[in-house]
Amino acid sequence: MASAKSEGFIWLWHYLSRHKRIFLPSLVALLFTAALSLAFPWFLKDLIGDPSDDLRRGVDAQQVVQKIDSVIVLMMSALALQAFIGFWRVQGFIRSGEAALNDMRKDLFDHLTMLPVSFFQEQRTGALSNRISSDLAVVRETLITTVPQAARQMVILIGGLVVVFYSSWKLALMMLACIPLVVLAVALIGRRVKAHSKASQDALSESSTVVEEVCQAIADVKSFGNESFEQHRYGKSLKHFYEITLRGARTRGFFLSFIIFVMFGTIAAVVWMGARMLANDQITQLQFTSFILFSIFVGASLGAFPEIMAQISAMNGASERLREIMALSPERQGGSVLKEFRGELSMDGVTFRYPSRPEREILRGVSFQVHPGQRVALVGSSGGGKSTIFSLLLGFHEAESGRICFDGHEISGLDMLKLRKQMAVVPQEVMLFGGSIAENIAYGKPGATQGEIEAAAQVANAHEFISAMPEGYLTTVGTRGVKLSGGQRQRIAIARAVLANPRILLLDEATSALDAESERLVNEALDRLMKGRTALVIAHRLSTVRNADNILVVHQGQIVESGTHDELMTMAGTYRLLVETQLV
Repeated sequence: MASAKSEGFIWLWHYLSRHKRIFLPSLVALLFTAALSLAFPWFLKDLIGDPSDDLRRGVDAQQVVQKIDSVIVLMMSALALQAFIGFWRVQGFIRSGEAALNDMRKDLFDHLTMLPVSFFQEQRTGALSNRISSDLAVVRETLITTVPQAARQMVILIGGLVVVFYSSWKLALMMLACIPLVVLAVALIGRRVKAHSKASQDALSESSTVVEEVCQAIADVKSFGNESFEQHRYGKSLKHFYEITLRGARTRGFFLSFIIFVMFGTIAAVVWMGARMLANDQITQLQFTSFILFSIFVGASLGAFPEIMAQISAMNGASERLREIMALSPERQGGSVLKEFRGELSMDGVTFRYPSRPEREILRGVSFQVHPGQRVALVGSSGGGKSTIFSLLLGFHEAESGRICFDGHEISGLDMLKLRKQMAVVPQEVMLFGGSIAENIAYGKPGATQGEIEAAAQVANAHEFISAMPEGYLTTVGTRGVKLSGGQRQRIAIARAVLANPRILLLDEATSALDAESERLVNEALDRLMKGRTALVIAHRLSTVRNADNILVVHQGQIVESGTHDELMTMAGTYRLLVETQLV
């Protein structure tokens, strides 16, 4: 079984390989420029050690100067070539890396949109989005900076070791004695660095969630005078993040200090040993100079690896969580498509429990049938299961037992994407996106023309108030539609549903929070919308349900009564009690 670290790199390579025509040449260029960087100490040792040897051997000073000049020309040429190739190499790495990251972001988002609603109900949306963004930031840093750095340092390390062995194998073996200690430290401390990285990312996303929640609910925060409470909550989350970061910093600091002490202590010992060998003519001045210069490069490369390994450990932690999201099972895909969808639906003996609350049975043997074009109202006290029925019809959850059918076909065998296209929901709390009014209406039919958008708005009694705005249909609605009133948001939601042209409408207390005039306008729009369509209406107001073809009374997860308003009023049952106590 592959280790978590190798799985992380395999996952990264899966995305990089899509752009290998850019990445691989850039990698080759990186390896070449890294090798070229070794030309600097190679020519430098000739400038430092070789001239003195030549002069001691009686070589003419003019010849020595000419040799020095040729060496410096070669050195500068190598540096110029390295700089030229490095310019294109950096661009190639950034181009391929950012393209791979964009693919990663797209795949993550695409997968998120295909996950079941139950997943999002168990998550804090702000924490989820912030966690993904912070994890992707770690992966980006590794991909764009750390991976090229690791490849570069590896070439320098290997090339440098070759030269130091060539210069003096005895001193090289002595220097390599520190390698096992470094490897052991990486193995022991790397796991702790990874754990600290994951914990700090979680803590950072938690603090970011507080900011997001407060910004979204700022009116509630201020109306309750809870500014100081939220400030304390944010400060507490930042303190937690800071404490975790400090623990990680101590681990990384200890790691780095240990490596520096071991490496440079080893280099000092090696230089001491080399000086003794030079004094005893066991090594030449040129060999010793070469060994010292390349040992510095080898030591610098080894010194960079602790930070590289720490960043890679952090990337493994971040990629592990991203891979966990990608491994989650999406909603059921595919199925039959109803070519002539009439809008008939039914439930037969449906029971349901939420996975997060398995001890409570939300629906118990619910059965009903709605014929095409029929208007059916669901009434009852809050918590009885009305909204759960809507969730099951939309396929957000699967029933524990029983059958849910559309036009006589079980929902489990239908293509949910196509089925949902035949349904439209007008909720009590309308969620608008932060764009323009036109964009929000067009969400019911992406690509709709301006004429179609305005026609839908007229059906929804929204055209008049939209036209009265300075920017008309281009007016931005603000986050979640905060710039519009409740009635205006409802009418935009109705216009969106009109544009979708569904066969089935699901209205969830669409007028319960409106004033009398807004309710009148919305009800007029709803009446137009429901004509010729199957409609299920959750309502608490008598005016909404009086004209329904059938009323289902839902109580504690069961349908306890059904019939028209007049029929139910003749019975001394739950519906009559709800009417008399003004709960309907």
